[in-house]
Amino acid sequence: MKPFDIPTEPRVTEMAWPTRIVLGAGALQRLPAQAQRLKMKRPLLVTDAGVVKAGLVSRVLEVLKTAGLPCAVFDKVEPNPTEKDVFAGLEVYRKNDCDGLIALGGGSALDAGKLVQLLTTHEPPLSRYDDAKGGDQYVKDDLPPLIAIPTTAGTGSEVGRSGVVTLADTGRKTVIFSPHLLPGAAIVDPELTLGLPPGVTAATGMDAFTHCLEAYLSQGFHPLADAVAIDGIHRVSRSLVTAVREGTNLAARTDMMVAAMQGAMAFQKGLGACHALAHALTPISGVHHGLANAVVLPVVMEFNRAASTARLARVAVAMGDTSNAREEVLASNAIEQVRKLNAAIGIPARLRDVGVREEDLPLIAQKGFLDASHLSNPRKVTEADLLAMAREAW
Repeated sequence: MKPFDIPTEPRVTEMAWPTRIVLGAGALQRLPAQAQRLKMKRPLLVTDAGVVKAGLVSRVLEVLKTAGLPCAVFDKVEPNPTEKDVFAGLEVYRKNDCDGLIALGGGSALDAGKLVQLLTTHEPPLSRYDDAKGGDQYVKDDLPPLIAIPTTAGTGSEVGRSGVVTLADTGRKTVIFSPHLLPGAAIVDPELTLGLPPGVTAATGMDAFTHCLEAYLSQGFHPLADAVAIDGIHRVSRSLVTAVREGTNLAARTDMMVAAMQGAMAFQKGLGACHALAHALTPISGVHHGLANAVVLPVVMEFNRAASTARLARVAVAMGDTSNAREEVLASNAIEQVRKLNAAIGIPARLRDVGVREEDLPLIAQKGFLDASHLSNPRKVTEADLLAMAREAW
């Protein structure tokens, strides 16, 4: 194999990894200390009905109550958050005179919490802050503090600088991106994920994997992101099957939570065509984001293979390939390993098997092309390319 890419010309790159992370079994007990550090007196807890039903909201409220910290609750976040959810949460925040936020749940609740945080000091509409249109320039640093507590190992939103929401005026999942959206602290407690069912574990786990892989293959120069992404790929490859099959395996759950954070840390470098399609598949076809990524990923890897041979070869090695084969062979092996990983955790092989209608594929490609994720894909992508990949995945 060839050595890692060495830049042929000088370049200046700014990099940062600033979020305070409290990681490990029992980390939830450190929540009051982090709230105190961030000077929260009356936070709003942003979450969803599923997290309430799982008993996790009561656990968080009990920890806060014991520490003498009052907390309002907004638990109406939908599985794929919309502007309506964000404005409803904002109303509860203002009604209770809150001074900070605690976002508890999967990526939807964490993203919704960030966008409630944004609108406490920024004027609507949310479309003004669309990253694809340069909206990050309007996001200022006058936001109240936010603590993120993930209950899945997927999006890594607890250490990410973006929130994703479906906008009413476009009907499109939209990324709002700014360093100012980074949580002030992340409480990463694998005990909170022990009750996740196998299907959710699989889909969210492949979301983390896709973040790592697309970030690693994406255009641009960010050696820190590359190193973190490769380690995340390795962790998912060694632990996701165990986490799906043995849901109470704390070591595997911890590994997956680390990989989820690594994916979000790495994709500040960029993503790719897989996410462009997934961001369209969710609002149009109702497919869970991680599941959409998992089904489409092998097809996108094949599309990118010629442009990313050396890096895909390293992906194969990170996933456990010890064949010492030529780069071209290893690159093909990486794609096959992803297909095998999907099969091992029960991910369907085709979009038609997850409810996507063939007649919707042109619209999915159209909306996917409007998504900024494909702009950093290692191979240039057209709308026709996205449609061809969607058809192949279907």
